[in-house]
Amino acid sequence: MKLLSVNLGRAEAAPYADGPGGVTGIDKRPVDGPVRVSAPGPKGIGGSGLAGDAVCKREHHGGDDQAVYAMAREDMDEWERELGRTLADGAFGENLTTSGLDVSGALIGERWRVGPEVVLEITSGRIPCRTFQGHLDEKGWVKRFTQRGAPGAYLRVIVPGEIRAGDAVEIVHRPGHDVTVALQFRAVTTERTLLPRLLAAGEALHPELLRTAREYKEKYGA
Repeated sequence: MKLLSVNLGRAEAAPYADGPGGVTGIDKRPVDGPVRVSAPGPKGIGGSGLAGDAVCKREHHGGDDQAVYAMAREDMDEWERELGRTLADGAFGENLTTSGLDVSGALIGERWRVGPEVVLEITSGRIPCRTFQGHLDEKGWVKRFTQRGAPGAYLRVIVPGEIRAGDAVEIVHRPGHDVTVALQFRAVTTERTLLPRLLAAGEALHPELLRTAREYKEKYGA
């Protein structure tokens, strides 16, 4: 299990961008050398957890609980075959392109050591948006990505440090529940009746999703 690439994006104007000023940082490219990873601060204020990576629409992206976005190269390879086109590392706007990890099958609260220093914790799956669809220029992409149900994962930074392409990834903690990223994604997109199951993940779950799950259970029961 390792990092194939560490990907950073600059704020650039794009016709599909819905961020302030019509700019987006979704076009992420692999970089050489070490990249500093740290908690960026609260959502709405903090951006990316990776130094040099742009997050433009901070009311929806970035912040401590969405500091890093990881995508499995294996899932991207499946999309390459389906779409009939090459998808470079970073093409999905991910910061980390991994090999040998079932990212969408990871548990909420699962912790990874990346390289010798950094420890990251899974918080949630990525919800596709219009900017993502515009970036890939694929018709009906939001619906197709949602139906596939392999969204990749957002992570928070537990221990800061430096990472680089080629670093080993080690799972250092797996919680005792069964709430995977894929299950959480289905619960907030296509199968809302699953929302109460997310409560088993507790405070490790992205706080906005934890609040949603609690409100749903209070209104509708288990």
